[in-house]
Amino acid sequence: MDLVDCDIKQWSVDDVKDHFGDSLTLLPPNDNIKELQTILRDKNTTRSDFKFYADRLIRLVIEESLNKLPFTDCEVLTPTGALYCGLKYGAGNCGVSIVRSGEAMEQGLRDCCRSIRIGKILVESDTDTHEAHVVYAKFPQDIAQRQVLLMYPIMSTGNTVKQAVNVLRQHGVKEERIILSNLFCTPAAAQAVVDYVPNVKILTSELHPVAPNHFGQKYFGTD
Repeated sequence: MDLVDCDIKQWSVDDVKDHFGDSLTLLPPNDNIKELQTILRDKNTTRSDFKFYADRLIRLVIEESLNKLPFTDCEVLTPTGALYCGLKYGAGNCGVSIVRSGEAMEQGLRDCCRSIRIGKILVESDTDTHEAHVVYAKFPQDIAQRQVLLMYPIMSTGNTVKQAVNVLRQHGVKEERIILSNLFCTPAAAQAVVDYVPNVKILTSELHPVAPNHFGQKYFGTD
């Protein structure tokens, strides 16, 4: 039986900053987030509970990812007639989910941004070589002019994300316009992606050498 060693290095926000610079951001850890991560890793968690708590963690990650999008200054008139100086999103944001597990994050994005457009990328691995290759991609026609929130909850090697970014670049999307929203990531996968596309911003809730690769099957009930 494989055991997850409780003595494995725990990455702090400062550790991540020192090692990865501005390329990777760790969701500020707290006991609430740790409990959600624990429930999602527990083999005894029922599918209904798994989906409920996964959606909670997804929402936290999506909210923090949205904070990395560009904002512009704006002024609004309040019901009392006062002028309020605030912020609004810059024009042209969209989501792209990496099928299938990335689709679990789509509703969380829609809950935060009602009318946002969402594209899809399907990446499969060769059964013999384990090399990732893109099978299908569908995006908004003007994706090259948009900020892209790339959604993929589990990153073990980084190969799938690298291929997805390749497709986005082929469609004219610049690296610096891509934000990867991720729930669980291994340090090796983070390093692989940062080395390959250093201008892509990555946000994850946890860096750990053992990724919960059962996530997609458990979430969609196909385990």
